[in-house]
Amino acid sequence: MSSKRNFEPLYGNELPRFAGIPSFMRLPIIGLDDEDIDQVQIGLIGVPWDGGTTNRPGARHGPRQLRDLSTMIRTKHPISHIEPFSLANCADLGDVPVNPADVQNTLERVTSYYQSVAGKNIVPMTAGGDHLISLPVLRGIVNDGPVGMIHFDAHTDLYKGYFGGYEYTHGTPFRRAIIEGLLDPKRVVQIGIRGTMYDGEDIEWGLSQGVRIVRIEELYDRGLDDVMAEARSIVGDHPTYISFDIDGIDPSQAPGTGTPEIGGFSTFEAQKMVRQLQGLNLIGADLVEVSPPFDQSGNTAWVGVSIMFELLCVLAEVVDGKQTPPD
Repeated sequence: MSSKRNFEPLYGNELPRFAGIPSFMRLPIIGLDDEDIDQVQIGLIGVPWDGGTTNRPGARHGPRQLRDLSTMIRTKHPISHIEPFSLANCADLGDVPVNPADVQNTLERVTSYYQSVAGKNIVPMTAGGDHLISLPVLRGIVNDGPVGMIHFDAHTDLYKGYFGGYEYTHGTPFRRAIIEGLLDPKRVVQIGIRGTMYDGEDIEWGLSQGVRIVRIEELYDRGLDDVMAEARSIVGDHPTYISFDIDGIDPSQAPGTGTPEIGGFSTFEAQKMVRQLQGLNLIGADLVEVSPPFDQSGNTAWVGVSIMFELLCVLAEVVDGKQTPPD
């Protein structure tokens, strides 16, 4: 093992936050082949690809803008007081070398990359990219049977296919993941579902498999705390993945996305829900569908990296708990 290095982010009083080469949260950039990779416990990874998009593209540019806006992230959570960079060695692992002209080749590349990440016992925090990237990420990190998932989104992403049954779009990843045995549908919870539908087949199929679908109306009727308590009880202490589509948030607060739906939860409500993931057996997370061309102000990306920090805090506690010796 190489000598231990400092994995703390670059502080604002060392170099202004608007200066320097941006990395996720100003963390060191370490490649999978670097000698220090064996010290990394949480890897922040970009997947700059939107080849699964069926309408408004642009999420391929998400990781770059997310990195830029993330330079304003500081080191301590204001409510939980978690300091993720002190609990776990975090690093920016760069971007997966995707193929923008070939869907299947990209799926293979992302899967292979995440297999390497998992092989090094690194917990991934991924920035997309459209939502299809979640499928190869799961292919890469799920090795010991299907896992649970808590999924924040306006859409189920359980669609059968597109244009005659093509099965690989940003609307199909979790149907594929269930069919492939990556997700246990009885431990999958989807929160915030809304919007007009084609025929509702995706919801019917999900319910028939045992997926717990929480529409936005139910979320507000019951309240965030009640819904999150149910979600926690469904996934239990089993390994669980978190997927957060930025379009779960109302487009008035996060307009830069490919498939906006009105009537979503607020940024603060999103923070409150993610904070209630604390203590779960988490194996990774992603934040997807930030599309900079539809919000050149960068506000949507700022929302996205703020949610990434919330996710990073709960992931860091998991890593810290696994490395702390028993009393």
